[in-house]
Amino acid sequence: MRENLEHWLVVAVARGLGRLPRGVARAAAGVLAFLAYWLAGRLRRVGTRNLALALPELSSKTRKKILRGVYRSLGWQLVEFCRMTRYTPGNTRAWLRTEGLERYRAAQARGQGVLVITGHLGAWELSSFYHSMMGHPMGMVIRRLDNRRLDEFVNGIRCLHGNYVLHKDDFGRGLLQAMHAGGTVGILMDTNMTPPQGVFVEFFGMQACTATGLAHVARKTGAAVLPGFMVWEPAERRYVLHFGPEIEIPHTDDVGADIVEGTRRCTAVIEAWIRRYPDQWLWIHRRWKTRPAGEAGIY
Repeated sequence: MRENLEHWLVVAVARGLGRLPRGVARAAAGVLAFLAYWLAGRLRRVGTRNLALALPELSSKTRKKILRGVYRSLGWQLVEFCRMTRYTPGNTRAWLRTEGLERYRAAQARGQGVLVITGHLGAWELSSFYHSMMGHPMGMVIRRLDNRRLDEFVNGIRCLHGNYVLHKDDFGRGLLQAMHAGGTVGILMDTNMTPPQGVFVEFFGMQACTATGLAHVARKTGAAVLPGFMVWEPAERRYVLHFGPEIEIPHTDDVGADIVEGTRRCTAVIEAWIRRYPDQWLWIHRRWKTRPAGEAGIY
């Protein structure tokens, strides 16, 4: 009963926002985001704590402004997701574009697969959707939603143009198969992990337990590793899907050291993108929850 109620509530909201003109829907989402900022006290405290630790050089006023921007960004992404079933290459041309697509094409042409590292920055759901809509379908490593029907509904939208999902609880084999077939898979690599699935690398000056799966697969298969982020560019008033320079994963006789260094390099790139667009990253996630042995908890 509860599963059905949650499913139909989300579907109703999605359809409602999807029918509104885009500008009106974004304004409505902005209001909802403002309310969520004040009502979700625990998440606001997590965001405030993260920003104070990661960006201590900023004033508290500036960090508060960044955190409010995070909620606005989330609200806008909700609008985009609710409208994605209506998007076409033609009706999105004015406010969606790519930059660095030649990097992706060059990596794909090598035929050893492409691993796109990304994070909860900007419009990550729209990113893979747009990429597939423009003729480049890809796999996405995601976590299953607890509500089965809702999971099917969300994935149905994600996969409208040929994308497919690889679930985090069983993605290793599918990821290797995709690379051997010369495919592309996107991986959100900015969430807290626990050993042995993660190792500690520096992230904003603090040790953060980070997933090593991408480095393992890239080292094993020779797949190209590219950063890919779709962010809102205020000066252009549109979203831009950026592909950054390829990240080299070491391949020496020391496998363990290669994996740690490869993971560190990927994490450093993610940090650099977040610093460029701090009000579009998910600061309300407890990214530094897992601590090295003997170290006190942060939250």
